[in-house]
Amino acid sequence: MTDPLTNRSGAPLRVAMGADHGGYLMKDDLAEHLRSRGAEVLDLGTNSGDRVDYPEFGAAVGRAVAAGEADLGVCICGSGIGISIAANKVAGVRAAVVHDETSARLSRQHNDANVLCLGERLLGPAVAVAALDAWLDAEFEGGRHEARVAQLDALGD
Repeated sequence: MTDPLTNRSGAPLRVAMGADHGGYLMKDDLAEHLRSRGAEVLDLGTNSGDRVDYPEFGAAVGRAVAAGEADLGVCICGSGIGISIAANKVAGVRAAVVHDETSARLSRQHNDANVLCLGERLLGPAVAVAALDAWLDAEFEGGRHEARVAQLDALGD
């Protein structure tokens, strides 16, 4: 069994999750997976297949992470692209669209991504869970990547 997910203070990891109608089923499945690993999930919707606009949900996740209401965020739409653009509009957010374990792990190790973005229409459930776990279990390497991440953060000023 994997150790429970915790934040830097040792409390349960808080993960904000948001999706549009094209990603809500995967959001619900990944939320359950996160809870099984001991995380607290802040579900910001949507919760049905009724048409909604992804910017609302990507921005809500980004704001929750930037405000410290959540340690990390997960956004899901059909492709992961649109909702990542919305999340990245929030200062302090580094949202990365990933397609597998490797891209997920590297987004944390090299880019210190604090929001993971997935496409329900592009990834199967097993790949999505594997990518989420790889992202959660990776740590920012710092070093040569620190200056680049600082440059990214400065773009929002």
